Amino acid sequence: MRFTTLLSTALLLGSTGLVSAETLKWARAGDALTLDPHAQNEGPTHTIRHQMYEPLIIRDVTGAFEPALATEWAPKTDDPNVWVFKLREGVKFHGGEDFNAEDVVFSFERAKQPNSDMKELIGSITEVRAVDDYTVEIVTDGPNPILPSNLTNLFIMDKGWTEANNTVNVQDFEGGEITYATTNANGTGPYTLTSREPDVKTVMTRNEAYWGRDQFPMEVSEIVYTPIQNAATRVAAMLSGEVNFLQDMPVQDLERVNAAEGLTVKQAPQNRVIFFGMNQGADDLEADNVDGKNPLADVRVRKAMSMAINRNAIRQVVMRGQSEPAGMIAPPFVNGWTAEMDGESSTDIEGAKALMAEAGYGDGFSIRLDCPNDRYINDEAICQAAVGMLGQIGVTVNLDAIPKAQHFPKITDGKTDFYMLGWGVPTYDSEYIFNFLVHGRESDVGTWNGTGFDNDEIDAKIKSLASNTDLEARNADIADIWRVVQDEALYIPIHHQVLNWGMADGVGIEVDPEDQPKVKYFTMN
Repeated sequence: MRFTTLLSTALLLGSTGLVSAETLKWARAGDALTLDPHAQNEGPTHTIRHQMYEPLIIRDVTGAFEPALATEWAPKTDDPNVWVFKLREGVKFHGGEDFNAEDVVFSFERAKQPNSDMKELIGSITEVRAVDDYTVEIVTDGPNPILPSNLTNLFIMDKGWTEANNTVNVQDFEGGEITYATTNANGTGPYTLTSREPDVKTVMTRNEAYWGRDQFPMEVSEIVYTPIQNAATRVAAMLSGEVNFLQDMPVQDLERVNAAEGLTVKQAPQNRVIFFGMNQGADDLEADNVDGKNPLADVRVRKAMSMAINRNAIRQVVMRGQSEPAGMIAPPFVNGWTAEMDGESSTDIEGAKALMAEAGYGDGFSIRLDCPNDRYINDEAICQAAVGMLGQIGVTVNLDAIPKAQHFPKITDGKTDFYMLGWGVPTYDSEYIFNFLVHGRESDVGTWNGTGFDNDEIDAKIKSLASNTDLEARNADIADIWRVVQDEALYIPIHHQVLNWGMADGVGIEVDPEDQPKVKYFTMN
């Protein structure tokens, strides 16, 4: 059986030989959903695109800003509603086209389209204008002191290439559309796309004309990225030498991999929290057995379900100690997180049963839980554990675990009543969470809010965060919004993820809290 597994892995990766010193053979559980730079705001999707495309600004592994296609940025001295970005000169796209301000203006306009999953990040922007070839002014609806934080995953496309290949419009990912930009790329990044087989393999080659060729190690000459959903197969690939860099390391195999000759596991807390969402807004649910009512509309039921989850048991049994129980849907990295709120979730089966009875559901009900099986660490196993825990208070859960490519549209299209989601916060600020997960769902905001929660007063406060330059007052508003989120039990927080990256001894990189390795920083010894 071991021989069969390793043979299958070798065939999957396309080689049975040892990896070369300059080839990064990289695997993780799932693939990028699309290469279209603006179609999906999803971590692994951004990670692959970061190798080929670039934003104006990136973050290094410490979370600090680092210049990318912009070399300088600051509010305009005589107008606080305008940010001025000085662009890097002499940069070329992979196709040889010159990068200039026209491409930035075009990319921001494209990212604001209805099909874009990036539009919430730039919702405060009213205009992007080219002052000259290498100066761009971004105008916002009121002063926006955190604008740069929203731009680290906003990739710049070449206007001419996009027009020539009929991809001016952002791919309709939820609608199943395939465009040229879905499987092709023309960025300014350190690696060029050689081949793309979605869910099978993506190959990238070092861009010898990259503007940062001499500024970064750039020791990887070729990237072979292979999604391997099965955990045992991923580890077998690592142990056999067919993979020399592995994300989504199965927690049950950490010691085995770390003890293997020539392999190392590096660990760090991740800027991500895992939670369950509940549809409280519908009059009746599609996925339950209660006719004419919505049990999740009652805050007592939502709180009871949260109280039924034993986060410490999930940490110890499912995650093998590789998680931190969460009481709010913000990671500790984020402005607005507090230890007090993060400690508010507790397990109390008897108290949960009492709340269920008080709400009129003493006999319980059944409901479907939608869960991904290739996105988060042990995602399906966490959901399986929750099934048993919720059963203790009479909530019979039917689990439906599917790949993320099918799971995520259920949330954004409003076709799930009870679901798992994970959320990282690249801006390190609560506004990012509120815009996507708390604001009422509209065309350009609240797109991942599957709860049905919609509060005009809270929406107004969320909108004001983008232009409030009074830090004390802004933080007070953030605290007020969090208090509502907590009191209304909009979500069931589960835990903060811990990252484990496996690598061969010759591979040098530190763990990025964003779980977004940028290969230009890698060393290969």
